[in-house]
Amino acid sequence: MAQLYFYYSSMNAGKSTHLLQSSYNYKERELHSVIYTAQIDDRYAKGKVTSRLGISAEASLFNENSDIFNEIKTAMQINKIDCLLIDEAQFLSKVQVKQLTDIVDLLHIPVLAYGIRTDFLGQTFSGSAALLAWADKLVELKTICHCGRKANFVIRLDSEGKAVKDGEQVEVGGNERYEPLCRAHFKELVWL
Repeated sequence: MAQLYFYYSSMNAGKSTHLLQSSYNYKERELHSVIYTAQIDDRYAKGKVTSRLGISAEASLFNENSDIFNEIKTAMQINKIDCLLIDEAQFLSKVQVKQLTDIVDLLHIPVLAYGIRTDFLGQTFSGSAALLAWADKLVELKTICHCGRKANFVIRLDSEGKAVKDGEQVEVGGNERYEPLCRAHFKELVWL
């Protein structure tokens, strides 16, 4: 039976690596997976999911106007789809997460969504909130803070390396702009 999985974490926990491994596992069994990633994420290249380890795969793009359900339903007319993989799932809208539940429930395709749970201020992204509420399975991927404890938050850094305490929720960046932290260090830098 198909299910909706949400793999969530802070930055640098290996979400993209895990997604690419899952896709590889399907291909190895001669099954067809489809990969999507957020159009807004242009850190490496548009239309690719790229791991910090250097592996990558082609991906379809989604933005706030994408109708993922109908795109997958149409694609099924050409190829059988055995799994849908979504990178940067925090950028999905609530409506798009509902579409993922329809892909699972109506099209019987398992969906594996990967994303960050909270932003640089500790607020939940709308896509992540919907996935936390509606996913069949929640899986936390773990990374560590500089102190060695589990990092479940992320801070945004300014050009001087100081924590940013306000701004737009979405600003794409990598290790030069963001750092994973444990709750204690996050509170120390952002909430105090």
